[in-house]
Amino acid sequence: MAFTSQLTALLSFLYISLFVASSVCEAPVEGEGILNAEIGRLNNQSLLWGPYRPNLYFGVRPRIPKSITTGLLWSKVDNYVDVQNSFRYTCEQNEGMAGYGWDEYDTRKGGVQHIHDAGNKIDITTEFVKIPGGGHGGSWAARIRGEPRADAPPELKTTVLFYVASEALGDTVEIVNSGDPNGFEGDVTFMGKSQSLGDFKLVITKGEGEHPTSNHAISNKRELDKTTVQSLSIPEEHLWQAKQILFQQLKAGVDDIIQSFGAENAPPPWQVYQLPNKPGTGNLHLVQKVFEGPFEFDILFSSGSAGKDVESADLTREIKSTTEAFNERFADVFAPQAPFKADKYRKFGRSMLSNLAGGIGYFYGKHVVDRSYAPEYDEENEGFWEETAEARARKQEQLEGPYELFTSIPSRPFFPRGFLWDEGFHLLPIADWDIDLTLEIVKSWYNLMDEDGWIAREMILGDEARSKVPPEFQVQYPHYANPPTLYLVLEAFMERLQKTNGSQHVGKEHLALDAVLESAHVDNPTLGVEYLRSLYPLLRRQFLWFKKTQFGDIKSYDREAYSTKEAYRWRGRSVQHILTSGLDDYPRPQPPHPGELHVDLMSWMGMTARVLAKIADFVGLPEDAQEYNTAFDGISHNLVDLHWSESAGCFCDATIDEFEEHTLVCHKGYISLFPFLLGLLEPNDPHLGKLLDLLGDEEELFSPHGIRSLSKKSEFYGTDENYWRSPVWININYLAIVQLRHYATNQGPYSQQAKDLYVKLRKNIIDTVYDSWEETGFAWEQYNPETGKGQRTQHFTGWTSLVVKIMAMDDLSWWTGNHVRDEL
Repeated sequence: MAFTSQLTALLSFLYISLFVASSVCEAPVEGEGILNAEIGRLNNQSLLWGPYRPNLYFGVRPRIPKSITTGLLWSKVDNYVDVQNSFRYTCEQNEGMAGYGWDEYDTRKGGVQHIHDAGNKIDITTEFVKIPGGGHGGSWAARIRGEPRADAPPELKTTVLFYVASEALGDTVEIVNSGDPNGFEGDVTFMGKSQSLGDFKLVITKGEGEHPTSNHAISNKRELDKTTVQSLSIPEEHLWQAKQILFQQLKAGVDDIIQSFGAENAPPPWQVYQLPNKPGTGNLHLVQKVFEGPFEFDILFSSGSAGKDVESADLTREIKSTTEAFNERFADVFAPQAPFKADKYRKFGRSMLSNLAGGIGYFYGKHVVDRSYAPEYDEENEGFWEETAEARARKQEQLEGPYELFTSIPSRPFFPRGFLWDEGFHLLPIADWDIDLTLEIVKSWYNLMDEDGWIAREMILGDEARSKVPPEFQVQYPHYANPPTLYLVLEAFMERLQKTNGSQHVGKEHLALDAVLESAHVDNPTLGVEYLRSLYPLLRRQFLWFKKTQFGDIKSYDREAYSTKEAYRWRGRSVQHILTSGLDDYPRPQPPHPGELHVDLMSWMGMTARVLAKIADFVGLPEDAQEYNTAFDGISHNLVDLHWSESAGCFCDATIDEFEEHTLVCHKGYISLFPFLLGLLEPNDPHLGKLLDLLGDEEELFSPHGIRSLSKKSEFYGTDENYWRSPVWININYLAIVQLRHYATNQGPYSQQAKDLYVKLRKNIIDTVYDSWEETGFAWEQYNPETGKGQRTQHFTGWTSLVVKIMAMDDLSWWTGNHVRDEL
């Protein structure tokens, strides 16, 4: 590939001058700047195009605001009534799917997606590949294939539409010829010109497949064996509503038929729902085909700067190459370890990783923010939740932006937008696969930070994203935080940098050419350190924003603590929820009080301080490192002084009682474990032993399907919404498994207990997620602790995909404590 050979040559030329050992704090030299710029350019080329509209079953666009967008729609057309509810476009829950998603997918190369549309009795396959070349992100191609399902009628009628839209004023997409009046017998070709993409060519091939027939008189105008095109001029802000636009055009066609022939003499439904051929100028072009039985056609996008048009033969070759490369690399990076070495787990793992990466999207637009800074939002008074509700009711929010975000979403049908606390978990597996892609996404989030250090916990950018969110949940508030999970990713990145130390690639004995852009920031530590150096001011700003806005009150209530500075409270609390914590309805002290202290937030701040101390050391800022180490020391002590309950044997939230005294409120569950989950306890800490007892107690948290979110003994277990009040969540179980492995493989009085729990919990989690996936075709948002059944949101391929990392972890069933292995 052209870009990898260019980069390899550059690396060879600059390698000697860029070798880094311990002096990472030195200012970057000219050679480093050249390398950094070149890798940045090639990285953007490699990642420019993709199926970056993950809310659609298939929609390709570049990472460019107001550019070319595409989408795929289909429906069975064997009767007049069902079409309105049978058209597939946006991913939806409960739409008659027997499962869908990417079986193989690499963000830089492409992959294969299967959609098992039981409602339409057809299986759709989308194969997508990127072909490097030129200066505008290269070319790409897709193959769309339909195969009737086993229960389909022998002459299943299916209509398929592909559209291309141009969002930018001045960009053009024009059809090359108009075909004959009734449609196109062969390929349909568009030529385009874009300020950001240059010249390009888009071909929708004739493809293969039979077409239905009709003896109706309208057949002299609507020929079913031809591809039809309708070109429309649509206001840019409505282009995302392609399905509604299509329905308007279909209705107009139906009205014409009724007017011409009467309702009693209508043609067959597959002809009624064929668009009349009206190609021409416009910013939206609908391309329609009607098939009987199986079908296949290609979509070929050729960048003018590439110098060569993409052909179907190129697509066939690249699909084969991409599949082989993906399977080989998966076996290298995520090979499942015992007891998960059977082929079924490899297939499962490939699907989970592919759907996580296939959920990466590019979003652009404005979002809704309340920057009124109403005094009620300080939440300083008793009864503050009523005051904040009144402030929100004043509806002082406004649109801000536009902004752009490159992000991995939690769920294509239900949560197709950026979630800050989910993102860190999403990126942990992606980082193992492609650290450079991971750092692009991290940078995209931090580019959203405001001057105070705030990043919205949900980025709902544009009308299309907002269409999936109830209005009351659209507004973002600059005093609301979210767990800073991106620091987990940065910590893992630094560990890899330390292992590399300028010598060799971690986890591999050699560096493949086309792997360069997957690990350049690790293989060349100067790049990695320069990335951290450029990001560090934003990280520091965010840390100070947390300390300023989410502080907990120690002094007003004469609390006794090692540090008078380290205590924290989530803002945005209501009686039943702390949505900002990520744990929504998890029980908290009642009633809410401005003197509350939250142990999970304190733990997140401890982890953040630990990571920032390492980053400050990396980039040569020893005074800042000392500041973070001091904060970490204060948090470590205050976790015990302010949050440890000896009688409950766990960490607890704190509040102020009726006597204005500090008191602990212990709802045993995930909250109780956070200092353990985030690695804040030493291996010989006696508090660790008690937390392991709690975690492993089957009458409290341990279940055959994972750690429950709340103790079975709690009066709130399984009550009300029951969102975080019993179900098993994979992100928290992942954190537990990582720490159990850590404590098992480090000497301490609890290593054997940690090892036993690690072995059991790892198996329970994988068995639960796999069994539900095998039964339903989906990964789920959460799992029932009693039955193991997946529940709530389906196709939740965000943090549930952490199972690929869990399967790749060591089997410690043999562990005796005589050896210590590197952390994964």
